[in-house]
Amino acid sequence: MDQSTPCDLVFTVRRRQPELVAPAKPTPRELKLLSDIDDQDGFRFQIPLIHFYPSQASMAGKDPAHTIKTALAQTLVYYYPLAGRLREAPARKLLVDCSAQGVLFVEADADVTLAQFGHLQPPFPCFQQLLYKLPGSEGIINCPLLHIQVTRLKCGGFIFAVNVNHTMCDAPGFVQFLEALAEIARGASQPSILPVWRREVLNARDPPRVTCTHYEYEQVAVPSDDDDSEDTVQRSFFFGPTEVAAIRQLVPHHLRHQCTKFELLTAFLWRCRTIALQLQPNDDVRFMCIMNARGKTKGGLEIPEGYYGNAFVYPAAVTSAGKLCERPLGYALELVRKAKGMVSEEYVHSVIDLMVIKGRPCYTTARSWLVSDLTHFGFGDVDFGWGKAVYGGPANAGLGSNPGVSFYVATINAKGEEGIVVPIRLPSKAMKRFAKELDDVVKICNNNQGSTVINSSL
Repeated sequence: MDQSTPCDLVFTVRRRQPELVAPAKPTPRELKLLSDIDDQDGFRFQIPLIHFYPSQASMAGKDPAHTIKTALAQTLVYYYPLAGRLREAPARKLLVDCSAQGVLFVEADADVTLAQFGHLQPPFPCFQQLLYKLPGSEGIINCPLLHIQVTRLKCGGFIFAVNVNHTMCDAPGFVQFLEALAEIARGASQPSILPVWRREVLNARDPPRVTCTHYEYEQVAVPSDDDDSEDTVQRSFFFGPTEVAAIRQLVPHHLRHQCTKFELLTAFLWRCRTIALQLQPNDDVRFMCIMNARGKTKGGLEIPEGYYGNAFVYPAAVTSAGKLCERPLGYALELVRKAKGMVSEEYVHSVIDLMVIKGRPCYTTARSWLVSDLTHFGFGDVDFGWGKAVYGGPANAGLGSNPGVSFYVATINAKGEEGIVVPIRLPSKAMKRFAKELDDVVKICNNNQGSTVINSSL
């Protein structure tokens, strides 16, 4: 069992007055349209990210807050739209007023050490103090597009936390921005990859036409018999080589070595999650996975290097709760693989056109689970001069007001094993059933080699 993050850890954070950090040099004053992927309802929220950095003897005497704030002003010369504000045009079209009003920046000090946090994985204690929500900063329109807080720790380490308006960037796009900020913080004169706007490459065709089936945008009402009165809780579950090998035993031989780790783990968690929710057998359930459209160069879809906008879709698989729970894991695995295989250049164009035709709808949230694999994007590799982060990635499970979203984050557990941590948010009773289902399955798979338990943190 991994050492859990001490959820009862309490500490004091002293924040200085918030500042607006503007570009260090004059930047173009212009209006820039977002793409028809960017401004859909499902992206109109802020996503919190957090990075923990240990102290470094080589950086003694250097202030991380000052270093990052200075580099931020220089980085915004290249990423100047992020210093602007969103406006909404007719037909709910979003655009950026490149006004150079600035990014919200807060520096702070906490009377706690990095070691006191224990093994780092969501949820993090006192997170609301590490990224304080300033009144008026939480909206989407006419609000800062980035909110950064750098909190110095009494051990010499620090915490970098940020809220980013999701309409402006996706995960690889924002990592590109963070890498640029880190390069300049380490002394570079400009980013090694220059940002590219080009949002028009992900605009609808003329005329727009939906040519594919999009279960992810089916308008499904939240069932009246769903029990949403119970508060949700969050836990993170670690999957290392032992756990993955145990789960792999559950699938047929012809799939066991063909499926990826992501496909295997996702099928397993989707099934366990559905069992834990105790839905009716005929209830429809959905799985959606985020698929990056970068690198797809056919059909006129050419996303250039340096593009930092949203460039992904989330194909869905639909089945009944009864089939998913009662059939072997191979059934769920085939559904996951089929959903991933749906994505093509035409599929991406069809999603974009659907946004315009249907009024930029949100994805379906009723009895749905959305997964984003962040293990390959390098959140933890961002180095402001203090080395790589001990943890870098999302601060919690969920997106906006939707708790049914999980992220896969590359991490190392307390035993030094490389693996994936998955934050999950569920009603408290369902969470107990979910954790038990995971533990029971893996114990059974390893009964010949001794019991193994999926590591989790409360």
